[in-house]
Amino acid sequence: MYQTLSTQLENNTLIITINRPDKMNALNQTVMAELALAIDEVYSNKDIKSAIITGSGEKAFVAGADISEFLKLSTKEGEELAKKGHVIFHRIEKSHKPIIAAVNGFALGGGCELAMACHFRIASENAKFGQPEVNLGLIPGYGGTQRLTQLVGKGKAMELMMTADMIAAADALSWGLVNHVVPQAELLPKAKAILQKIHAKAPLAIAGVIKCVNAALDKDQDGFETEVKEFAASFATKDLHEGASAFLEKRQANFKGE
Repeated sequence: MYQTLSTQLENNTLIITINRPDKMNALNQTVMAELALAIDEVYSNKDIKSAIITGSGEKAFVAGADISEFLKLSTKEGEELAKKGHVIFHRIEKSHKPIIAAVNGFALGGGCELAMACHFRIASENAKFGQPEVNLGLIPGYGGTQRLTQLVGKGKAMELMMTADMIAAADALSWGLVNHVVPQAELLPKAKAILQKIHAKAPLAIAGVIKCVNAALDKDQDGFETEVKEFAASFATKDLHEGASAFLEKRQANFKGE
């Protein structure tokens, strides 16, 4: 089905692997188009409760964009490229189902931006992160200037983007860029284990959490008002009644996402 991705559905988690190992899994227009299709599948397929985005091999998650595509672009084409990237990465960020980045190596440029668009990140011990666009006379164009600032703060974001330095997984953990750092062999098992824990919770409530946390960082929304509305909406769901009943009856809840 895909030229540059491989997908596998396992225990209701769609594992999306960017599969261009000879190019360090670099993003090109084909990868972006196919990634958009894979995310559409996450949204629409009821058998999918969550997703993991990772890269093939043990060297690179996504080591940036395919620079050869940039040399021919006009200003207008550059704007269109950025807008397309924003649309796809916003779809990941706003997915009502959790999407984790399992960062298995270099996450640079567009790769770092892709990881940051996910709801959170788990890194292998050899992972490295960076936004080296200024080395090319560019800036991040897929939301990196905004998401990096949100995740690590203004000062660290400014330094990382202006120096084009890479940071190791341990530093990414201390900066708050990633949630966990594990050995390479434990990367996907760790991501899967977290998602299985999330799968046991009420799906509509999980979607509400994602919506509210995103609203906290959206200048066009009142996050507190969003929380009030999502909290109130919970009372119309069967899942709330199931969860409350299960708690009172001291049993495991069986949520249906209704």
